[in-house]
Amino acid sequence: MPKADINKAGWEQSEFPILCETCLGPNPFIRMSKQEFGRSCGTCARPFTVFRWNPGSGARYKTTVICQTCAKVKNVCQTCLLDLEYGLPTQVRDTALAIQNEAPTSDINREYYAQNMENKMEDGNQALMQVGTRATSAGKEMLKQLARTNPYYKRNRPHICSFFVKGECNRGDECPFRHEKPVENALSHQNIQDRYHGNNDPVARKILANHSEAQGLKPPEDENITSLFLSSLPASATELSIRTHVINSLPQIPSSQLRSVVHVAKSRCAFINFKDRDSAERAAEAWANGIDMDSERVHVKWGRSKGPSKSATPVAGQSAISAPA
Repeated sequence: MPKADINKAGWEQSEFPILCETCLGPNPFIRMSKQEFGRSCGTCARPFTVFRWNPGSGARYKTTVICQTCAKVKNVCQTCLLDLEYGLPTQVRDTALAIQNEAPTSDINREYYAQNMENKMEDGNQALMQVGTRATSAGKEMLKQLARTNPYYKRNRPHICSFFVKGECNRGDECPFRHEKPVENALSHQNIQDRYHGNNDPVARKILANHSEAQGLKPPEDENITSLFLSSLPASATELSIRTHVINSLPQIPSSQLRSVVHVAKSRCAFINFKDRDSAERAAEAWANGIDMDSERVHVKWGRSKGPSKSATPVAGQSAISAPA
């Protein structure tokens, strides 16, 4: 850190970037350009040392977009902002491990927060991202199933040629950009802030949704169903303990979105009723591999809509009956 110039206090200097294997590329003889204070960090807005390189043949030039302090806080790559251990978006990792996002998103506090984190690292505290006691075996099992162990170099391809999309590119095969028609969907609208903080990341939502469907938690067609059914609860479970565990395991969902918890002690099951469908779907994605309560695995299913049959099981809440979907 340059301390001689008071105007540069808090600016970051580094000798080598923090990168994942995919962004670094397959070339073992890679060459990088280094520019001190080349741009402002995409999250904390502090100037930092920018690195630029070509990962390999047929790939586009890549550059670092966030500073090393922000990368260490979240344990992510400085370029793609994916987790360095699992190769997943931070929203997937934080959802599985029930990690609360403590980094501020406002312009007023984010630089102050980054400076405090940097001071902690200088004091020898390297473990800035604490998983805490919320991480369960079910969450770790979920991450092992979703982890990307091998590099995905296709992500380093050149961007689509904007002139080709307009029909005006005359460079032919010499054009360094891809000549393809862009696909317009949710994945084409991404930004650094959402990816880093794990808020409304379309890539993460797609990964979580596909995983929950593979585990048998496909959202029912009835949009009025906003309840989840928990079975095989511990014998010592109470309504208060269930509510506390649900809130702690879903830090990304405000506790105000939880409408009610209906505990059936005799059957060792419970209904978790949410106020809206989106909260219920996010909870189902986080609990795709079940919930661990008192060292026991609790199974999760979607509730059923109220049926017209008189022999149906009694309704719990306003949107589910006491049998799972």
